[in-house]
Amino acid sequence: MSAQPARSPRTVLNLHPAAGRAPTAQRMIFGATLRKHREACSLKEKDAAEHLNGCSASKISRMEGGVHDFKEADVLRLFALYGITDDEERARLLGMCRLANKKAWWEGYLDVAPKELQTYTSLEEIAQRIRCYESGQLFGLVQTSDYTRALVQANMPDAAPSVIDKIVEFREMRAHRFAEESTTELVYVLDEVTLSRGFGGRKVMLRQIIRLLELFDHPRITFRLIPSRGNDIPVQMGTSAIFDFAEDQLPPIVYVEGLIGGLYLQDEDSVDTWVKSFDRLQIAAHHRQACKKKLAEYAMTYR
Repeated sequence: MSAQPARSPRTVLNLHPAAGRAPTAQRMIFGATLRKHREACSLKEKDAAEHLNGCSASKISRMEGGVHDFKEADVLRLFALYGITDDEERARLLGMCRLANKKAWWEGYLDVAPKELQTYTSLEEIAQRIRCYESGQLFGLVQTSDYTRALVQANMPDAAPSVIDKIVEFREMRAHRFAEESTTELVYVLDEVTLSRGFGGRKVMLRQIIRLLELFDHPRITFRLIPSRGNDIPVQMGTSAIFDFAEDQLPPIVYVEGLIGGLYLQDEDSVDTWVKSFDRLQIAAHHRQACKKKLAEYAMTYR
């Protein structure tokens, strides 16, 4: 039986420029699989490090955390240490290793995609489901290009037009891949304030709301709406997303957005806190038809 990745013992993944490569979903999956095999052998990171020609335990930690590329020579030595001798299993794991090392489609956008966005993009492409809430702006995967451009210009007033163009292009690619090529389910709790306090003016907001109405019947998207008025609405979770994966890939991961970057929460207690908060938010939100009606009302106000 193949090893399944254990829940990561790491509590917070904070991506800073000096922290090496951004962890991608495929590297995290393979790293978690290696960790599971190591722990099944009752070995510590330093034990594995000694077997790799005396490298540091921190290298093993980075490999298992998905922030380090995998050399096949190192991986084969770990297979020997962990007693992975079955030819089919070794071939399967080497396939995972090569996939983890493969360049992603967004490599050409690294100049406009910070590390937390690189990781985010990889997670959204492999997740079975994304549960998200944003209060300051619309969720990236449902934005029109005009809305994205206005949003970026508002947040980055000094950015060169070429930089803004590339950011818009990158988000367009993400949205296209999600809508046309992905199997990921999206559960989006929309905050009404993002409709009344928009970006880009009336025409931009009208096109954006029409786009939301077009996506309303998408088979993989579920919309809910938090009203702008009301008491005791549990919005304290703030802008965040919960990524759910297949059982043989990764445990759930939470992304929490902050002013100067994002945090990825991986430990069970933190994830459970966000899942419960999101459940409360869904209960407080208007359901499908009420949400669609409110979108239609806003479309009329922008005409």
